[in-house]
Amino acid sequence: MLAREPAIVCGQAWVDEVYRQLDPAVSVSWQARDGEQVDADSILCRVSGPARAVLTGERSALNFLQTLSATATETRRYVDAVAGTRCRILDTRKTLPGLREAQKYAVRCGGGRNHRMGLYDMVLIKENHILAAGSIAAAVDAARRLAPGITVEVEVESLAELDQALAAGADLVMLDELSLEDMREAVRRRDDRAARTQLEASGGVALETVRRIAATGVDFVSIGGLTKHVAAIDLSMRIEFVAGDAP
Repeated sequence: MLAREPAIVCGQAWVDEVYRQLDPAVSVSWQARDGEQVDADSILCRVSGPARAVLTGERSALNFLQTLSATATETRRYVDAVAGTRCRILDTRKTLPGLREAQKYAVRCGGGRNHRMGLYDMVLIKENHILAAGSIAAAVDAARRLAPGITVEVEVESLAELDQALAAGADLVMLDELSLEDMREAVRRRDDRAARTQLEASGGVALETVRRIAATGVDFVSIGGLTKHVAAIDLSMRIEFVAGDAP
């Protein structure tokens, strides 16, 4: 298997499992490891075994490898863009169907961090939840009562809502599409309160803008595009017959 373009490799376990299920006579020898950066025309692995099994698994194996490598590669671009700041890159739950754990792993291979895996490991209070509860304070209070010990995050769309979330004691506040100026002000207000609340910027983030966002002092930037807008890495497989094999 060859990389036709530079990439961060990810997906080794999935390729191995494709061939393990097809035929135990197939072996996969890796020349590049998950999280490793490779150049164009690099050999990623050598798959050895009966031609029928090797070719039967070719497309499934390549699909896993090129999709997960794409997520890892895109994540690394964002991580590199904010290098030197205290800001960290987060993924979201906007993953491809059936591949949530795989893509979350790929984000980590690219140097990013995982946000919540599902609806069970963190409470994220959004606009409709606030409306249903009556206020940010009421929503946070309900979350604390129903799920004690679980991290509670509140999504806000203004500095006024930020003040409410800080007063309610949210563990994390998501700043949804706030301007750079408002993000800086949000950081100042959080720091003035000496609050332990962490701030996450989200919405409309691009590679060209992420460093300016990070420079505002926010703790995290979350990017759905890491997992939902990926363009597969260009990979290919080429067959070689060894001496004594029938072509």
